[in-house]
Amino acid sequence: MIGRLRGVLVYKKPPQLMVEVGGVGYELEAPMSTFYELPEVGVETTLFTHLVVREDAQVLYAFARESERGLFRVLLRVTGVGAKLGLAILSGMDAESFSRCIEQEDIPALIRLPGIGRRTAERLILELRDRLDQIPVGRASGPGRAGVAADAAVSPLEDAASALVALGYRPADANRMVRAVDSGSLSSEEIIRAALKAAARL
Repeated sequence: MIGRLRGVLVYKKPPQLMVEVGGVGYELEAPMSTFYELPEVGVETTLFTHLVVREDAQVLYAFARESERGLFRVLLRVTGVGAKLGLAILSGMDAESFSRCIEQEDIPALIRLPGIGRRTAERLILELRDRLDQIPVGRASGPGRAGVAADAAVSPLEDAASALVALGYRPADANRMVRAVDSGSLSSEEIIRAALKAAARL
């Protein structure tokens, strides 16, 4: 099991990134909460990882904080919750907020996350309310904050919409969300962050 990587950030385009370690480039997928913490491309970073082995692929997931990885692992044990949905949850809600939603049985807050309907929200509450002590809420130090670098050929608006689609939003909803918050001067990371915050308030 690969538990942690330390190397140079090669590229970052939500939800994918690559870190080069000893001449080997590791392709990873990560939630937006991790992208908010990444340094600029070309700078060394340390990430906590979790390897998921499927019949058709082996996927390495990356997290800026150990608590994020801990929550991801807890979510994977919930019936019907896969890695993609786990990333979507972590992108829209931190571990402390998620724990509070489970404790308070806040279904409306949970179903605002992409890919979560009422039945999934109820299942999360049912399976996790007696395991709240397993949901890590600590905020250990992680890499410094930095913007998500966008491909020079792709506008920040398109980059942000693509990232939201990868997180589980429908293309039409993703385009609507990013256009609602874009002021014409925001980076892709700022658009994504604002869009997710706006969705959480609905």
